[in-house]
Amino acid sequence: MWGCRWLLALLALGASAPGGAEEGLRFPSHDGAPRVVSVTALNHREALRSSAVLALLLHRPGGARSEREERVLELAAQVLEDKGVGFGLVDAEKEADTAQKLGKGGGHHGNPYGVLEDPVEFIEGDHELHAFENIEEDPKVIGYFEGEESENFKAFSAAAAEFHPYIPFFATFDPKVARKLTLKLNEIDFYEPFMEEPLTLLTQPHGREEIARFVEEHKRATLRKLKPESMYETWEDDMEGIHIVAFAEEDDPDGFEFLEILKQVARDNTENPKLSIIWIDPEDFPLLIPFWEKTFGIDLSRPQIGVVNVTDADSVWLPMADENDLPDAAELDAWIGAVLEGEVSTESDDGH
Repeated sequence: MWGCRWLLALLALGASAPGGAEEGLRFPSHDGAPRVVSVTALNHREALRSSAVLALLLHRPGGARSEREERVLELAAQVLEDKGVGFGLVDAEKEADTAQKLGKGGGHHGNPYGVLEDPVEFIEGDHELHAFENIEEDPKVIGYFEGEESENFKAFSAAAAEFHPYIPFFATFDPKVARKLTLKLNEIDFYEPFMEEPLTLLTQPHGREEIARFVEEHKRATLRKLKPESMYETWEDDMEGIHIVAFAEEDDPDGFEFLEILKQVARDNTENPKLSIIWIDPEDFPLLIPFWEKTFGIDLSRPQIGVVNVTDADSVWLPMADENDLPDAAELDAWIGAVLEGEVSTESDDGH
């Protein structure tokens, strides 16, 4: 999953801040011009000479890349074009020799990077299980199957490819691991971010479409973090044109305390399908901090929570007198309830 995360991290750190607030809370958008090249044995030297740095993504044959991944690549190429960074795709099967050559640093002018990823990661023992349990900020899906040749696992892997790399899928064939996760054979669990208890796909057997519907239904989590690799998808997934947005810097004591309060509120309201809070750590988007502060009229050196209209970036924020005036869980829960009831609205704010 590292490949696309690396590309979007470059976007988050290297992109210029968006335009005026009247255009809504925007991120850089693709201008439609193709820039990503398919690198082959015939053109790889020319591709290397065309950029000061060439980032390469290895991919499987047969069009395994999703439209979102292609959009990410083209957008990364657009944003970083003036910095001399180019992007190329290498077919890991048809161009295996080329991929091996470039992976060994065979280029003259470029610094290639290769990434080949599986849509499903396997948990084979306590070490992998511990790593899985430590994933808190991301949604995650896990299933227990007989083996890689089982029809249930093949359907699971096919569904995983539809969400790869934005939602990680895991599988185990080890009954001991399955018992620790309280998974029955062919059972599939979906974990929302920051939630300790999973949601289970109960009916069996599971086909690819059924698994995909299950994940799609639950991917809008009660509390989710805006990340560079999924920021477009997350922001487009609004609730009737608005987002409840919380800014909190996790490494800051006040931000950490506020985030823990947010987690508590989210866990208390996990059954409410109307509630979805987006948490943004400003440190993940340093070049956007001035834009957000100007657009919303808030100070991001301290925690904030508000309602944002996704169309025009109009917003209203929970009043907090100072950094010592953080709301407790009950106060925050009451304010969120007022938002969901329409008592707090961007239509009646002060213009920010």
